[in-house]
Amino acid sequence: MAFKYRADTVGSLLRPAALQKARERLPADELREVENAHIRSVLERQARIGLEIFTDGEFRRGGFMSDFFDAVDGLGTDRVPREWSGPTGGGLPHVVSGKVRAKRRLTRHEVDFLVRHAPGDVKITLPSPNQFPAICYKKGVSEAAYGSHSEFLWDIVPIFEREIAALAGEGVACIQVDAPRYSYFIDPKWRGYIEREMATDADRALDEAIRADNACIRGARAGGAVAAMHLCRGNNRSQWYAEGGYDPIAEKLFNALDVDAFLLEYDSERAGTFEPLRHLPAGKVAVLGLVSTKRDVLESSDALMRRIDEASRVAPIENLAISPQCGFASTAAGNLLTEDDQWRKLELVVETAARVWPG
Repeated sequence: MAFKYRADTVGSLLRPAALQKARERLPADELREVENAHIRSVLERQARIGLEIFTDGEFRRGGFMSDFFDAVDGLGTDRVPREWSGPTGGGLPHVVSGKVRAKRRLTRHEVDFLVRHAPGDVKITLPSPNQFPAICYKKGVSEAAYGSHSEFLWDIVPIFEREIAALAGEGVACIQVDAPRYSYFIDPKWRGYIEREMATDADRALDEAIRADNACIRGARAGGAVAAMHLCRGNNRSQWYAEGGYDPIAEKLFNALDVDAFLLEYDSERAGTFEPLRHLPAGKVAVLGLVSTKRDVLESSDALMRRIDEASRVAPIENLAISPQCGFASTAAGNLLTEDDQWRKLELVVETAARVWPG
């Protein structure tokens, strides 16, 4: 399918304070009604600013991965410390301690309401299955269930295969896989982690990651949905964990991953140059994440247009689009900016897209 959106969002939006408070104190049935009201509101706001692809802001989630954590058995109460760079402390993911089995669909509780109430095409986001072996496997605990990170990965893949195929059949126009773990292959520190802690060759691990994601994405393409892949360097309370350009992985990733669009982080020097875009095949779109969700400073449309012009010297302008660099709230606590900041930045994305690609 062709990716037709020149102005896009990554998915998550800052949770309003009233929603945060409701989540803390209301029972599930009452919370559902509060979530519904806030989702209607952000759908209307997205329409007012001119977006043509709509998300529910991930308002029913505790974080971009929480649908998986909530929907499966096999994850214990033990947590794995994470190393983050930036102004605040990071969260701790669950540890796998038993065989992972799905108790229910991951996003069934989200999709019906979103499709029914959105004023246009809808996007559902899912974490890549590659996320979980990297963050949930703890030596001394997880071996009881899985002898290796790879064994754990391929036990997860069918859960995402089924979910994505179901979403494509439920009227979801765009299925976006959030895959920050590919940043492990561009940062020397994290490549070392793969070989040291995950006990595997980094190049082989990259090939396996692509195979796993492609196995899941097949259902989107077969069902007529657009498939997108979001690549970033970590996003948690305005923090990050990896640095480096896409150069080491671009040729293989852009050609081997069977998606229609790549949402790429390009808001800071940590992301490197646009040169890797020369590997973008015809028919695939690079959505340039030029607007930061980590800081409250509002970029200028003129500056963004200059950056798009720079990128267009490497990849054709018709193969480009624009978005924020990541979600505004990959975890429910959100990044360190206000809702007003968020909406101004999304308005800027739409305004800039209209200037670059009029009509």
